[in-house]
Amino acid sequence: MGRGIAHAFAYAGHEVWLVDAKPRESEAARALEAEARREIDASLRTLAELGVFDAALIPGMLARVHFAARDAAPEVLGRVDVLFEGVPEKLDAKREAFAFACRHLRADALLASTTSTMLSTELAGLVTHPGRFLNAHWLNPAYLIPLVEVSPHPATDPAVTQRLCDLLTAIGKQPVLCQAAPGYIVPRLQALLMNEAARMVEQGVATAEDIDRAVRYGFGPRFASMGIVEFIDFGGLDILYYASHYLAKALDDPRHAPPAIVDRYMHEGRAGLRAGKGFFDWSQVDAAAYRREVMQRQLALLRQLDMVPAPGNPATPSA
Repeated sequence: MGRGIAHAFAYAGHEVWLVDAKPRESEAARALEAEARREIDASLRTLAELGVFDAALIPGMLARVHFAARDAAPEVLGRVDVLFEGVPEKLDAKREAFAFACRHLRADALLASTTSTMLSTELAGLVTHPGRFLNAHWLNPAYLIPLVEVSPHPATDPAVTQRLCDLLTAIGKQPVLCQAAPGYIVPRLQALLMNEAARMVEQGVATAEDIDRAVRYGFGPRFASMGIVEFIDFGGLDILYYASHYLAKALDDPRHAPPAIVDRYMHEGRAGLRAGKGFFDWSQVDAAAYRREVMQRQLALLRQLDMVPAPGNPATPSA
C-alpha cells in the first residue's frame, strides 16, 4: 500500500519518502529499497504502455521517490508534512510504528493510518497530538483507484480532516468521509456482495460465470454511473421496500429484510425522485432533465466498455 501511495504522490508531482520503520541490516534495507523502486517503476511503465501518459516522464517521477531506512528515518520524519502509516495489520506493529514516528514528527504534521481493519478511535490513543490523527483507507491499487475513505475520530481537528481531503483531491483522488465504524463504506458493502455471490454458487442458483456476467453487464454499469443510494431514489424506495420484504419471506432469511429507515421513509411518503423526496431532496430537481443526465452517464460508460449494441439491419427478417 505504501508503494502505491508513493506512486500516486510522485505521479502528481510531490516529493515522497518511503520510510522503513523496521530495523534491518544495511544490505536488507538496500534490497527492500530496490524492490520498492522496481515495483513503482513497473506500475508506472504499465500505465504509460496503456496510454495514460508519456513514458518519458517516468524518470522524473521515480526521482521524486526517496527511501529512508530506520537509521535515517528520524531526520526525514522531522521534515515531512504528512505521514501515511502502512505497517502490517497487527496492533503491536501499529503501536511500535506510531511511537517511533511520533518521537520525530513535528507537532503540526498530519498523521494518517491506512489500516483497513482498525478504527481511528482504537488507534488515536497510540499517537501524540491525537487531534492531527485520522484514518485514510486507500483501495488497491492505490495509484489507480480514485477513492480514499477518510475516517476521523471524535477528537480529530476538523481542519486536519479538511487539510487531508484537500490534499487528496489535489492529486486526483476522491475522498469520502465516514465515521469510525467497522468496514468503513466499501469493504462493508463489498463483504455483503461477495458473500451473497458465493452463497448463490453454493446453493446452485447460478454458476460463478453467470453471476459475474450479471455483475459486469447489469449491476456494475448501473452502480458505476450512479450511487447505490441515488439508485434507490431513482427507481423508487417502494421497489426496495416490497422487494426486500418479499425476499426475506421467500428465502426465509431476515438478512434480506429492509432496515428501519426504509420502512420509515415508505410510511412517510418519501418514495424518492417521483415523490420529490427520499434519501435525497428532489423537490428542486427537473426530473426529466435528471433522467436524461443519468442516461448520458450510463451511455458514456457503456460506450467505453464497448457494450452499446449497433442498430439492426432493416433487411434482417423479423424474429
